[in-house]
Formats: sequence, structure tokens, C-alpha cells
Amino acid sequence: MAGSALAGCGGNSSSSTDSKADSKTESKADATGGKVYYLNFKPEQDEAWQALAKKYTEETGTEVTVVTAAEGTYEQTLTSEMAKGDEAPTLFQVNGPVGLAKWEDFCKDLKDTDIYKQLTSTDYALEKDGKVYGIAYVIESYGIIYNKSLLNKYFESDFATVKKIDDLNSFDKLKTVAEEIQANADALGVKGAFTSPGMDSSSDWRFKTHLANLPIYFEYQADGISDTDAIKGTYLENYKNIWDLYINNTTCKPTELASKTGAESEAEFINGEAVFFQNGSWEYGAVTKDDAMKDDDLGMLPIYIGVGDEANQGLCTGTENYWCVNSEASEANQAATEAFINWCVTSETGTKAMAEDMGFVIPFKAAQESQNVFVKADKEYTDAGKKPVSWNFTTMPSEDWKNGVGAALTQYAAGTGDWDAVKTAFVDNWKTEKEKAGE
Repeated sequence: MAGSALAGCGGNSSSSTDSKADSKTESKADATGGKVYYLNFKPEQDEAWQALAKKYTEETGTEVTVVTAAEGTYEQTLTSEMAKGDEAPTLFQVNGPVGLAKWEDFCKDLKDTDIYKQLTSTDYALEKDGKVYGIAYVIESYGIIYNKSLLNKYFESDFATVKKIDDLNSFDKLKTVAEEIQANADALGVKGAFTSPGMDSSSDWRFKTHLANLPIYFEYQADGISDTDAIKGTYLENYKNIWDLYINNTTCKPTELASKTGAESEAEFINGEAVFFQNGSWEYGAVTKDDAMKDDDLGMLPIYIGVGDEANQGLCTGTENYWCVNSEASEANQAATEAFINWCVTSETGTKAMAEDMGFVIPFKAAQESQNVFVKADKEYTDAGKKPVSWNFTTMPSEDWKNGVGAALTQYAAGTGDWDAVKTAFVDNWKTEKEKAGE
């Protein structure tokens, strides 16, 4: 968003918990007859989900299988897995109203379930026609992650125009800082201001989806709407400006971005090769794993694009992660699945794993406070009165639309395409894809 086709590092992972248990728990599993198959959207949380599912199996005897789709392939994987009948996922996710439009017939109404009653607000339920088809299970934030030590080294340098983090609060200031870092990369011991904005499928979602959210958000704000069948592209010049800043002040040539991966970008940041890294709160576990980076080294800036009251802009905060229970699964499997997710958000073990191991802020009454430094940054911005940027990319008309924008961005960076092609992919294709969705 994160992911995830929203988020982080990851590859293809498919594994299941060790469902062996003692005879007592086995007999309980046999008695209920239900089992869980969770098709996970987030590659960066695969290890944590596997561990949590195993604990649940040991505690209850219920077999839980977790399969994680490779980054950028969730929809394709879900489509193929849902065709497996009795072996299809019992728990999957959609990204909001657009995703629900495709999978509504497979989503059980969760309005009378325990997990719905655990939500801190019904705003986190995906509702339609009085039914609850999905439950948001994580609230996340994204922006421009920065290395505090390297940024402070820049602030203290003779060539720095901006001298403190509090003054880095607009696109113009970000541009100044990034270009001065790039021009003095050797003196600062870095390869670039920004990590590589890779357009490989493991990374392109950061720009064709997350970065593209900014011009959509500001257009919606200006027009007083929350969706549209015909985007105008009012702020596409600002989108161009931030994209130009990324691709011209990075660790590699713009012509190399087509094959640059999310893992490479992450490694560049961890290794101190770049100061800035556009990503989200879900990256916390990866950048701090094995003490690669300390909390004191990490901060997150809003993504400034030169629109609105930038000094009072916060991080991009929201969700596109809604759990859905497969209505085509057996009653026993549905019941087992509902019990599992309710345990995840109410038990000490589950809430601790989601807060600490996954770094999640979960919208449930029993949630534990996350130690994620990026989550804390979002709270600090909000507490200071800065307005979060809402997640509007859930209104993007289709994956084909995103892919068209991504291809146009890649060609523009490589010099084989112009910005007019990005505008066409953004504006004209939006209308076309919205019309298709409405057919």
C-alpha cells in the first residue's frame, strides 16, 4: 500500500503450520471439524503469521494454514485459489469497495460476529446494503522514512540550506534538501538522497498506488468528493514534480528503474546508502531486524508534493486491508475462521503478536500499543494538529489502471515515454476502467 502489494520486502511464500498437537487438542479439532486457510496479503508479515497460527493450533487444536501471495500477485493468487472449491481459502482480504465489487458473492455477512463487536468504530467495517462484508484489521501509515543520523549529518554540513528537521515541511524544502544531498553524496558517504524507486512488481506499488494517492487525495479535497468516475488530474504536475525528484536524486540511473526491486531499495536504506526511503509503518520490522537499525535512527516525513497547507500535513494513514470470511466454505470452517480472527484481536497472545511482531495498529478494543516508531510518528503528527492524508487509492478503478500508470512512469523515467503518456494513463484510463467496473 504496503503490498504487500501495499508493502515492503517479500517474495513468494507458501507454508502451513505444524498442525500436530497432543491427543487432547486433536480430539477437540476432530469434534469441531473446522479448519482455517488464510491467504495472507502481506509478505513482510508472513513469518509472524506462521508463528501466530502455529500457537493457535497448539492452543486449540484447530488446523490453521497460512499461505502468502508473492508481492504484487494477490488478486491473481486469490482468483486461482478460490477456484479450488472445498480447498479454497476460508479467510482472505479485499482492499475496499473496488475489491468488494469483485468478491462480494464470496463474502459472508459478519454483522452478527464477535469480531465485528470488537471494533472500536464501525467506520472500520466494509458495509453495503446493511451487511458487513469485511473487517479492517490494521491501520497503517506511510510517508518518507529517513535516516536521522545521515540527515543530521546533512543539517550540520556547510552546504546545507535547511538546518533542522522542523524546517523540512514542504515540497520546496524537500527538493532543496534532496538536491543538496545528491550533489554532495560523496561528502555524506551516501549513493543518493533517495533509495532506488524501483518499478519491478515488488516495488512499483509504492509509486503507481501510494504516491499516486496524493494527487487523488488533493483533487478529492478540492472538489469535496470521495470518489469519481472521471478523475480530472488537477494535481498531476505536482505528481510529476515529486516523481522527478525521486528519479533524479537516487542511488541509480533513471534508466535502471524498470528492474530495481523493493528488496534492493530496502537494503540501500538499511546499509546507509540513501537518506530517504518512501515506504510505510509495515517496514519497521524489516529495517530493525537483527538490530540493523535502531529506533533512534528512524523517522518519517509526510510526502510533500507542493499542494495545500503543507506545514500542517500529516502522514498518509488508513487501511486497504479488510478480512473477509469465505461464504462458500463449510459452516464448520466458517466458524473456525471466525474464532481464529477473533482470538487474534482479543487474546493476549494474538494482540501482542500483532502489535510487536507485525507492528500493527489494530482497530479493536483489546489492541495493545505498538512499539513501531513509525506508528508513534503518526501519533505525534496527529497530536500536533497535523491532518493525516487519507487513503483514497482504494477508489482506483482497477489493477489494469495501476499497471498502466506504472508502465507510463517507468517509460518516462527511462526516457522512452513522455509525461503526456502518464496523464493519459491516469485520466483517460481512469474513466475507461470505471466504466468497465460499472458494466
